[in-house]
Amino acid sequence: MQFIKQMKQLVSVKLVLTLIASLFAFSSLADGEQPQQLAQLSEGFDAEQKYMASCFACHSTGAAGAPRVGAGMMSEWESRLEKGMDAVVLNAINGMNTMPAKGLCFDCTDDDLRAIVEYMLASSE
Repeated sequence: MQFIKQMKQLVSVKLVLTLIASLFAFSSLADGEQPQQLAQLSEGFDAEQKYMASCFACHSTGAAGAPRVGAGMMSEWESRLEKGMDAVVLNAINGMNTMPAKGLCFDCTDDDLRAIVEYMLASSE
């Protein structure tokens, strides 16, 4: 019985996170701006869409110490960028602290992850 209760809670959390991500994605397009497109590496790859699906939950809130993404948040990335962009991308590929390898984008290539990092940095200026 406890297992069923936990599964229902997990499904509820996933649903809420999906709804939040969807609302954020649609609201960013509501003002008529085109979404940022920094790379098309894998066929049909969209860095913003992958960010929303795989990274948004932690990087929008700073959960577990994740550097936040959004206008004016570049200061949260500065200490990481001191080591260079390649080091930041390697952290995304290999995982860091509580972030698993590839974040939650298990179908992303290393180049896709680089494009997501570039998107997050561009969005944080």
